[in-house]
Amino acid sequence: MASISGYERPDLRDLLAFYAEAGVDDALADDPIDRFAENVRQQTAAAQQAARATPSGAGRSEAVPARNDRFAAAPSRPMASASVPDEAQAAAARELASKATTLDELRQIMEGFEGCNLKTTAKSLVFADGNPQAELMLVGEAPGRDEDLEGLPFAGRSGQMLDRILAAIGLDRKSAYIANAIPWRPPGNRAPTPHEAEICRPFIERQIALANPKVLVTLDGLPAKLLTGSPDVIVRLRGNWKTHTTASGTVIPVMPTLHPDYLLRNPAHKKLAWRDFLEVKAKLRELSGS
Repeated sequence: MASISGYERPDLRDLLAFYAEAGVDDALADDPIDRFAENVRQQTAAAQQAARATPSGAGRSEAVPARNDRFAAAPSRPMASASVPDEAQAAAARELASKATTLDELRQIMEGFEGCNLKTTAKSLVFADGNPQAELMLVGEAPGRDEDLEGLPFAGRSGQMLDRILAAIGLDRKSAYIANAIPWRPPGNRAPTPHEAEICRPFIERQIALANPKVLVTLDGLPAKLLTGSPDVIVRLRGNWKTHTTASGTVIPVMPTLHPDYLLRNPAHKKLAWRDFLEVKAKLRELSGS
């Protein structure tokens, strides 16, 4: 290597070896290419050609591309559609959900539903886990990274915490049914928007109606608000029995409580969740007549 002021400059052989290791196998040009300027030139040429082909005074304003559309002349590529939440999509979700007569049918409907923008970024539809014939159904907020990868609600550390909570009242995943109010993971684990929640509401409501549990437990504020209609925050809701009424008129008692992730971050509040689940245990015994 040649030395300039103490700096070891690589020779041609070193540069070629570096580019080969980096995966460069083709020399395209000696000078950098301004792609933006190239697009502008293509647009200008296309506009001039269209103007020549247009009769004088007829539709020339339509032939000139928009000022800010710098990529109009670039070849189009198919892109995944990302639906913008609106009332029409929520209405479509309600209509489709009402047609499901079994949980399997509901799952198939949700797998084919394209009206929620969360589906475009999620890996999996996180439908449910556990026993759909169980007397107890738990509803969380939305899948996280672990749930999205596994396709099951409450995986990872939060799932382990939930398993310990269930074991404390003599239950496990074979004696409970577990789902989420939002079945697709929001990107970056952000909170679902109100529009996204409204689009997904018909699916979780139908899932509850088809499972027909005796007791519901909502884990965190969003499912509690969706299913009970209460505007209160979870710290005020938790520990107080509410109700959820299905489309057929069945009234199901609901116990809002804290999310396992919250308990992992705030271990001192585990005692609050313990009280809530003791209430759930007592309610199950009461409704079972034992």
